[in-house]
Amino acid sequence: MATRDIMAASTLSVQSVLRRAMVPSLVVILGATGTGKSKLAIEIGKRLQGEIISADSMQVYKGLDIITNKVSAEERAQCAHHMLDFVDPLVRTYTVVDFRNKALDRNKLPIVVGGTNYYIESLLWKVLLDTGVSDRKMELEKLGGEELHKRLAEVDPKMASMLHPNDKRKIARSLQIHNNTGVPHSRWLEEQRQGGDGLGGPLRFPDPCIFWLHADMEALDQRLDARVDEMLAAGLLDELRDFHLRYNRQKVQDDSQDYQHGIFQSIGFKEFHDYLTAPESSSQQERDELRDKGIEALKIATKRYARKQNKWVRNRFLKQTQLKSHRNKFVHMISY
Repeated sequence: MATRDIMAASTLSVQSVLRRAMVPSLVVILGATGTGKSKLAIEIGKRLQGEIISADSMQVYKGLDIITNKVSAEERAQCAHHMLDFVDPLVRTYTVVDFRNKALDRNKLPIVVGGTNYYIESLLWKVLLDTGVSDRKMELEKLGGEELHKRLAEVDPKMASMLHPNDKRKIARSLQIHNNTGVPHSRWLEEQRQGGDGLGGPLRFPDPCIFWLHADMEALDQRLDARVDEMLAAGLLDELRDFHLRYNRQKVQDDSQDYQHGIFQSIGFKEFHDYLTAPESSSQQERDELRDKGIEALKIATKRYARKQNKWVRNRFLKQTQLKSHRNKFVHMISY
């Protein structure tokens, strides 16, 4: 189906929902990358005089506009956008708490759109503890996953059972919460859920309107591959090379590069590591092979991420017992 036809069908679905719901307190647009969330957000924003809140953990950073798929200047001119391009790319300590506190400072109808799930959750539910990022947490993350997991199992076995030993950042955060409050992270979450609808505590906004854009995965895979090709045509490799020279080359030389924090973890940057760090003595053929390897890795990572996003929507929104009774008025699925 052509993009114009998709948007026309989506607009009709949106109009139908909004006629029933009138003007909600909050609009959230969920969906895998490449499903047209940004375009739909702009249409809703113009129709309801709202302002768009980008819930993308990579788009808060300056730089890498192409690889993080930021909306263009022309699109921003159609409707006010917030939470884009304001954090220095070398900052490693920007957290979801920082995002939540800044994103909520709005006077007009917020239209939340993006693919970072925990950013979206922070605006929907009162679930967060203001732990921030401390030196202690960063020190913990330097330890091995098995050691971290063992420590968490000793103080919070329930939380440890829910986290994989390789998920060092989440394990370190749970340990930090226990260290700061003296209460296991799992108990905090249980108490928060008891005060709300079972998803993550009380809703921050009453009666939010949530759209889930869902596409046939085979069609979406083709669309995502095409989008990577469009990024390349728009100058992706030049953008990556410039960013690497300014921010990452010295880290590589010092063997201190970190693809687990900040914008450096962005899908697409680390996939081109070998290409960007190829020795000057490399032949053109070798460089071309590394470039093609990076392109293929980017396409695979993007499609894997799309599936992960859909899995989150299903698990967090569509399978919760407490939500099933009122799901039809809470989450509106637009499928194509």
